[in-house]
Amino acid sequence: METLRSLDEKIAQAIEKIRSLKEEKAALQRRVQELEALLDERNQELERLRSEKSIVKGQIEELLSELETLEP
Repeated sequence: METLRSLDEKIAQAIEKIRSLKEEKAALQRRVQELEALLDERNQELERLRSEKSIVKGQIEELLSELETLEP
């Protein structure tokens, strides 16, 4: 009878551990999704800044070219 009780306790502990691990896994998956979304936002911002940089660089080069034509 003691063996059955011990086995029952071990099963209950295993079930609780599994439940706990599932909750932890779900929380970690949510965190991963949050971080992936944040990374995606940052990548979009970085791409926008690179585009702006390219535009500004082109404008500066154009202005420099115009300045060179004004020099005597």
